[in-house]
Parts: sequence; C-alpha cells; structure tokens
Amino acid sequence: MCMEKLTEREAYSYSPLTLAFLGDSVYDTMIREYLLLKANMPVAKLHSAKIKLVCAEFQSKAYDIICEKLTERELAVLKRGRNATGNTVPKHADAAEYRRATALECLFGYLFITGENKRLSELFGFIINSELNNNEQIGV
Repeated sequence: MCMEKLTEREAYSYSPLTLAFLGDSVYDTMIREYLLLKANMPVAKLHSAKIKLVCAEFQSKAYDIICEKLTERELAVLKRGRNATGNTVPKHADAAEYRRATALECLFGYLFITGENKRLSELFGFIINSELNNNEQIGV
C-alpha cells in the first residue's frame, strides 16, 4: 500500500473516531491474515472464526492484554479512543465493551497511519498469543 505516513503530531490531530474508522479495517485485515495463514478452510468457517475475534467483546478483552504493554503516547491514544463519544452501541455489546473496542481500533489506526507496522505486529502478537486466545474456541 503506497501511502504517506503522518507524524505523531499530525496523527494525534485526527479525532479518535476517525482513527478507529481506519483501525477497524487494519485490525480486521490482520485477523483475516492470521486466520488464513493458520488454516486453509472454507470461507464460511474463516468468516465464523473472524467474527469471534473482531467482535466488541473480544476486542475489549484484547484492550486488557495490551494495556500494560503500551508506551505513554500509545496509552494516551488508547484513552482518547475509549473516551470518544459515538452515537450508537451495537445490540450485541454493552457500552463499556464498545468503548474499549473503539479504543483498540483507535490505537491500531494511529499506529498504522504513523507507519508503526512493527509495533502493530507486536501488539497484535500479544493479543493472538495470549492465554485468552488459547482458551477461546475460534474454530481454527
């Protein structure tokens, strides 16, 4: 993907919900790549496994996994995302879970737009390799 990366200051000037908009796609793509490389299976099974890992409930748990591993700047971005005021909460998630999921997506968007791909991979690895993931039945 050929895209100009932003400085930390430029990226921080974007609203947390705008960063979460991008981060949602980044996180979703990383999950899809992980599942594809983990197992070659029918698309319907891949989709079912993906849904379990991109839902607000799982992302809220992922928030806890990475929270203590963040730099001060990353933690500030995470908190901005958590405190952002969105208009809607999906039926399948409570407000607290949804805010924490938005925070995770905000951080992923921020790291992507600033070109911190190595850090993105590291944080994603913490999430995927956590005991939480080992105990989840994701169908892979």
